[in-house]
Amino acid sequence: MTTRHALLGGKVQVFKRPNSPHWQCSASVGGRQFRSTTKQESLALAKDFAEDWFLTLQGKHRFGGGIAPKRSGKTFREGGEQFVREYEALTLGERNPEYVKGHSDRLRVHLYPFFGDKLLSEITPGLVQEYRVHRMTSRLDPKTGEPKRPARTTLHHEIVTLRQVLKTANRHGWLAILPDLSTPYKTSGKIVHRAWFSPAEYKLLYEATRERAANPRHNRGRWKFESQRLHDYVLFMVNTGLRPDEAGRLEFRDVEIVLDEDSGERILEIEVRGKRGVGYCKSMPGAVQPFRRLSQRNTSAGAKAPKPTEKVFGCTPRELLNTVLEELDLKRDRDGQVRTAYSLRHTYISMRLMEGADIYQIAKNCRTSVEMIEKYYASHIKNMIDASAINVRRPKPSRRAGTRSTPPGERPSL
Repeated sequence: MTTRHALLGGKVQVFKRPNSPHWQCSASVGGRQFRSTTKQESLALAKDFAEDWFLTLQGKHRFGGGIAPKRSGKTFREGGEQFVREYEALTLGERNPEYVKGHSDRLRVHLYPFFGDKLLSEITPGLVQEYRVHRMTSRLDPKTGEPKRPARTTLHHEIVTLRQVLKTANRHGWLAILPDLSTPYKTSGKIVHRAWFSPAEYKLLYEATRERAANPRHNRGRWKFESQRLHDYVLFMVNTGLRPDEAGRLEFRDVEIVLDEDSGERILEIEVRGKRGVGYCKSMPGAVQPFRRLSQRNTSAGAKAPKPTEKVFGCTPRELLNTVLEELDLKRDRDGQVRTAYSLRHTYISMRLMEGADIYQIAKNCRTSVEMIEKYYASHIKNMIDASAINVRRPKPSRRAGTRSTPPGERPSL
């Protein structure tokens, strides 16, 4: 049983816990409960300590000497849990499951460790800026010891998740005003064209993948299959403009070889399932033969065609593609941007622009906007500039016979 003694009219309690030789003290100051150990085994000394301790707390509270007000309200972790519950329920079937899961992963890995125990009202623009600095400097490269900066898109996605949590808290009345999450010191980022392969570089790439498909580095079946699949993947992507995730979801029932009425060429009609739902794509003629080879390669013994629900590619052949790009010294472009499987889509768009295709039709076929193409692709395509519309000269007035031109600075005589 705990023994208690009241001091100063019951404002301070001195007590001893079971199995502890020291006396403890507790008091309420400014609406908050405080406790402390007296580190005394003698009751008389413990009472003296408790009185001094209580008077010190009162003085700090009265003159603002370091007692923080009681924290009340929802924490960021509670707001994040509420957001995840709502988002998963309300977007079921409308957003890509991987995109929905990405919010939970960013909260768990990055945002909760930094903001988790803070009250929603304590998240200020300054604290968000501290988070950006933390992400830029917290991870070190084990080889060089230099900070490993996250990609701009990665940090942008984390701020998007943070904003969604704060909006959820605002809707529930847990946060009065949304803080400004814009990046200071940086009004607008430099617009750099997306990493792509010029026609000469693309020729170098597909010739290398073709050679590897014909003569794989290892004679085992898996290596030969992967080398052939990479070659068809490169040709297919540059002739369709699909995103890597869209190609990964592509099934054989989504692709049909047709004779296009407008062009009179044999092309692929593709039903694309991506981050914005279902869209459609009409390929270049160069995508037909790679698709036929993929169909033959995936056809089981005794069957005439692969199963309709079977994946055309499945996972992206990133490792083998990176190996080929490193061998050809094409992993980075002249601006230092890293080329990936996404660069094959950028190559498709850039080449269509260079051939004079209608920018609206390209945007429609690639399931993107004209604004995105003009901003990130058309800006570096010289064919998009009409020299005849720029190099315009005003025609010089013809001189009449017998007239004398007026020298500069003189008025004509009347």
